[in-house]
Amino acid sequence: MADLPADPSVPLIMPTPARPSVLSLAIKEKAALYSAYMPFLKNGGIFVPTNKTYRLGEEIYLILTLLDDPNKYPIAGKVAWITPAGAGNNKSQGIGVHFPDDESGTRIKLRVEELLGAAIRSSRATHTL
Repeated sequence: MADLPADPSVPLIMPTPARPSVLSLAIKEKAALYSAYMPFLKNGGIFVPTNKTYRLGEEIYLILTLLDDPNKYPIAGKVAWITPAGAGNNKSQGIGVHFPDDESGTRIKLRVEELLGAAIRSSRATHTL
């Protein structure tokens, strides 16, 4: 009981759950989209360059803009990949955001694959693999 305020008019401060980080990524070229897309994830995903530290499984809210598409795609995903600072092979520091297993995730995965077309089967290096 020592933790409760003596005055009942003083509100209790309840811890609030952490909000997901909000990131924005605008991909303007097809080659950049190829380098960022992560087709090996079950629902697809996208690599986001960032210097901020994240943990695997952390929730991320991403606003994604693709090429000349005027739409902004909101993605409530999770961190599924981390490339730390100083990684080998000149890889950019950042995170891979796994698309959600729902209609919005399916929609963005199909849109990315539509934009990439046959390039998706290329063996060129990407930000992740």
